[in-house]
Amino acid sequence: MAGSARVLVHVQRGGAERAARFGQSVTGTFCPAHEDSALVSCGLDRGRFLLSDVPFPGSTPVLLKVGGGQRTPGPPPSATTHGPVPSCHPAPQRPSFCPAKRLGERPELPLPAELRGRGVAAGVAVLLRASTGRILLTRRASTLSIFPNIWVPPGGHVEPGEELLAVGLRELEEETGLRLPAGTFSWGTLGLWEVTPCSAGGAQHPWVGGGTGLRCVPPPHCCPWGWGVAPGSPRAPPVSPQSLYPPMLSRGLPRRHHVVTYLLLRSDEPHAQLEARMRPNESEVSAYAWLEPPVLAAIAATGDEVKGLGGVPSALPATISITELSGGSASSTRLPTATLLATAPARGEDVERVSTGTKFALGLCLGSQGRP
Repeated sequence: MAGSARVLVHVQRGGAERAARFGQSVTGTFCPAHEDSALVSCGLDRGRFLLSDVPFPGSTPVLLKVGGGQRTPGPPPSATTHGPVPSCHPAPQRPSFCPAKRLGERPELPLPAELRGRGVAAGVAVLLRASTGRILLTRRASTLSIFPNIWVPPGGHVEPGEELLAVGLRELEEETGLRLPAGTFSWGTLGLWEVTPCSAGGAQHPWVGGGTGLRCVPPPHCCPWGWGVAPGSPRAPPVSPQSLYPPMLSRGLPRRHHVVTYLLLRSDEPHAQLEARMRPNESEVSAYAWLEPPVLAAIAATGDEVKGLGGVPSALPATISITELSGGSASSTRLPTATLLATAPARGEDVERVSTGTKFALGLCLGSQGRP
């Protein structure tokens, strides 16, 4: 991705508009201290991603909710024949370890001036589901500075003048070499994820949105696509859902803050046919896998505010097939299923796992399986 221009998140409340502030919870802008939900409208507007307490042309009404505990799934999206899919409407929730929330409670932890003026960037991530029901996930390259070796869907920041679907298709092609011809897929918005990563980890809060629902999800569930880049990469600075990196203050102060829109792309082609056209970019992707629904459901069921499943469910295989990339060649190998069910450690080095934001999006996506 050439160029580093970003589309920033703006918030509007009571007629006053301002750019969202780095390290400050976007969700909290609309929620008084004694409340945990607010009805807002969101959408791209005059070069920025706007969240407002009143509707505006082209906006989508959503319920913005903040709270602890587990998220409650809303109605799943249904796809039309090669057109937009109505969004689902789950209630948003923010994890107790969310960096943006914690920063507001820790005035003794001031952000450096260069971070305070950075703003909150808008991003897009795409879950590509083949006609066979499998979904594509990629493992971020180990050379990336943020979320290395983490499994996520393709995604990246919104550039000026782009629509959300165009961003998703561009990122899919840039990272995997896969181009989806017009008329071969349907699509829709799954939700918004607020991510706030800290200096040595990666956190995010997800928002599920569209129509009537928006939800903020706990940090390690956030999505990390393109927010961290290898030295010299033209992709910096990165963008994501309201996402902060690192995801927990125990890993340091935030270095990235994004609001990511998750899109679901439903292809008419089987995964084998799609894979045959893939030409992954090794500077961003070190492996990929087309995962089956049972594995995806188990991944979505693991939350980073809990200790995971405590092992691999007996109904799942001990290992799954993945394709690893090295030196311009691709080879098939097996990965322990437990790796994809791992949760983010509260302290120390991160581990290979599926990002929290990805788990959030998978939970929403699985609800649409089998729908027309």
